[in-house]
Amino acid sequence: MKTAIPPSSGKELKEIHLDTLEWKSSLHFIEVEIQFMNQLLNAYIFEPSTPNLFEHLQGFKEQIIIAEEEIAYIRKSINKHENQLGGLLEYHTISYDHSYYQEHELMKITVDDFYKSFRKLKADVFNYTGGILRKRCK
Repeated sequence: MKTAIPPSSGKELKEIHLDTLEWKSSLHFIEVEIQFMNQLLNAYIFEPSTPNLFEHLQGFKEQIIIAEEEIAYIRKSINKHENQLGGLLEYHTISYDHSYYQEHELMKITVDDFYKSFRKLKADVFNYTGGILRKRCK
């Protein structure tokens, strides 16, 4: 038996849709940032005599690869989540509605955790490389 979603849920579903659009946009922006970071890490602009230069750069490159894999997983999850939203809007079931909201909150936590870890990685890369560039320019 299908039960109609209460009117207030329509607003919530629109907010959920906006969340998914924001997540997709943010992931795209992060992908652009990753391209820049890869170009930076592969550039020959660092002082070759910097202690452990190769190890640091290689460590950052490996962390970026992991971030790219996480982006692919999160993007796939967001697309699935968005498709489920379409089904929810089409069939209007409350039981599905409740579990979908729970899933949305878990997705939000996953995305937020990824953003935090990526911001830390980005800060680490820029702090390290910025320090080397300043030394070289002096």
